[in-house]
Amino acid sequence: MKITPNIIKQEFIGSQIEIFRSNHADYVGLNGRIVNESKNTFSILHKNKIKKIIKNSAIFRIQFFDGTTAEIDGNLLVGRPEDRLKKNIKRLW
Repeated sequence: MKITPNIIKQEFIGSQIEIFRSNHADYVGLNGRIVNESKNTFSILHKNKIKKIIKNSAIFRIQFFDGTTAEIDGNLLVGRPEDRLKKNIKRLW
């Protein structure tokens, strides 16, 4: 997968995720599989328990189905998943 601004328009459910940085120190390093996504949170399956992580408080390292890994600021992901398709993002690089 080519890393482009369209990466935030991908489907995240089922992908591996790791919290790379967070305002909440206990969440740093938490990893697992995304099992659900809402407007403001990811639900992550971590050690057979569901953890809800607030999107705008963290930077995530997400591994997609093809093996590509990307670090994404959670502020770019806030919003309903279906509305992210309509969102225009300025290029950050």
